[in-house]
Amino acid sequence: MGTWAAGPFDNDTAADWSGDLDDAAPEERPALVERALRTVLDEPDHLDSDLGVEAVAAAAVVVAHLPGAFPVDSPYAPEFLTAGARLDLPERLQPLAVRALDRVVADDSELAELWAEAGEPNEFLAEVARLRAALTAPV
Repeated sequence: MGTWAAGPFDNDTAADWSGDLDDAAPEERPALVERALRTVLDEPDHLDSDLGVEAVAAAAVVVAHLPGAFPVDSPYAPEFLTAGARLDLPERLQPLAVRALDRVVADDSELAELWAEAGEPNEFLAEVARLRAALTAPV
């Protein structure tokens, strides 16, 4: 996985996922976000890093739709998000995104292991914590 920063879209896999989300019809995008979140929760074994980064990117998409959300400005984020377009996301995605983020930082997550091996787990954990805090903040 090529990674250049700890942001949710700042690696090859997440950037590819973002491109796929952009390429999908607008009415199909919520299902793609949900699928990325559910896939990590349905994985009973060691979580593959590619699945983890897709879930983090999907959680960032959910966060971008919350009231008062911080702007998405990564050049690798879905273009519709950086342009200010919104999706009709079901409310169930917010708690699902929280659970997916928790799974991504669990002991049996390859993504968490890779960041630890790179010697920079704090950057990754801080980004996940920022997303999680936004998802769990009172409205």
